[in-house]
Amino acid sequence: MNNYFKYLPVSDDDVNWGLYVLNAGYNRIEKSANYPPAGHPSDHYFDWDKGRILDEYQIIYISQGSGSFESKHCKLTTVQEGSIILLFPGEWHRFKPLKESGWDEYWVGFKGNIIGNIVQQHFISPNQCVLQLGLNDQLIHLFETILEKTKTEQPGYQALASGMILHLLGTVYAKTKQEEMEQEDISEVLINKARILLREYVHKNIAVEQVAEELQVSYSWFRKAFKTFTGIAPHQYVLQLKIEKAKTLLADTTKPIKAIASELGFESSFYFSRIFKNKTGQAPDAYRKMIRIANQTKTYEGHKSAPCAH
Repeated sequence: MNNYFKYLPVSDDDVNWGLYVLNAGYNRIEKSANYPPAGHPSDHYFDWDKGRILDEYQIIYISQGSGSFESKHCKLTTVQEGSIILLFPGEWHRFKPLKESGWDEYWVGFKGNIIGNIVQQHFISPNQCVLQLGLNDQLIHLFETILEKTKTEQPGYQALASGMILHLLGTVYAKTKQEEMEQEDISEVLINKARILLREYVHKNIAVEQVAEELQVSYSWFRKAFKTFTGIAPHQYVLQLKIEKAKTLLADTTKPIKAIASELGFESSFYFSRIFKNKTGQAPDAYRKMIRIANQTKTYEGHKSAPCAH
């Protein structure tokens, strides 16, 4: 692939979309070559001694070679082949390839309310800005597709590119979660077994402590490990399973609400109704009525559009 980079104009629609691309590129930095290469705007150019501060986010992927990175929140660290570097607006940083190896780098710069919310919720952080994802064809394909979209600037390309950026961020977040599980020594097999047990108990009013006991681990460890792995506390996981099952029963059966509450292990129909409304925004009877009206409308529209027989 030939070296390429582009800095992009942004419309009001792009900003209103919530995530938009400011620049993207690919460079092959040969051994002993100056870095960064010439041709970038002055606010993006920098030298190692001074570093720089950007007013944007960037994701950089090193697909070959190695080097160094340092920022305000990250001490000087080695960047290896397969590393992702995250840059944050207002954060001083500097990075460069080793003279002996050079490197291949893909990058995309972006801003928007969506990424602001992701950072505010601590899904990614300036404290963890170099991650080893390894060589990954899918990541390279995402970057190359973003680059192709920026070359042609076809209508709607910003929205398409923003989706690929979210895919990149999702991959980074998944990697941080996997590292967290490895540090906590959490077994994927054990958590999957726990999920199977919780699904089997969806019809019962079972204590989550009993599941931990069946798995032969302490409840406090199980609760923390389960939430770390799934993002949901085990008790809430069970409640969500019960609510999804309740939706099916309300839509596909004529069972009284009291019977559904009993079948799903709720202590009373009142408690079931309160939980159901809290989770869905509707009382069970209102939800059932809404589904029936929707189904009747579909049936009517289907008859109306059906061709006449001759």
